Amino acid sequence: MNNFLFRIYRAIKIEAELYEEVEKDKSATIQAGIVVVLSSLAAGVGALHLGASNFLYAPILSLLSWYVWAYIIYFVGVKLLPEKNTQSNHGELLRTIGFSSAPGIIRVLGITPDLMTVTFIGSAFWMLACMVVGVRAALDYTSLWRAFGVVIISWILQALILFLILMIFQSFR
Repeated sequence: MNNFLFRIYRAIKIEAELYEEVEKDKSATIQAGIVVVLSSLAAGVGALHLGASNFLYAPILSLLSWYVWAYIIYFVGVKLLPEKNTQSNHGELLRTIGFSSAPGIIRVLGITPDLMTVTFIGSAFWMLACMVVGVRAALDYTSLWRAFGVVIISWILQALILFLILMIFQSFR
């Protein structure tokens, strides 16, 4: 438990060695999933004044999103934009991306609309920085800029996929 909490602390500090460590540690996949759920639950608590459904559905949607996000980043980073030494797999990305959610735990403090705005926006940029470092580790990139590009391109692809899914379900109504 101490090791897990220390890993969360190191992830929040954007410690590159942590992301290299969890990339290689196959037993850290469950821990990464727990970080995703904790971050999601924190967002649910922080947004509770918007309704209880945010608290109930958020962890499930976050886990699904995390899983899909890792595949999209794998495709973009390994298949479309690899560097010479790029080697990765879905599990490595699950672990590094999962731990990059750690700063989202601060969203628990968003208990009023003003605090919610500050904590949610601040944590989003913080998680983005963590994700770039995590993707760089998982994809064995030398460039943070390439990792940043992969994260942004993957985010756009995920948003398009989500939009298409929503449009399909909307047409069935």
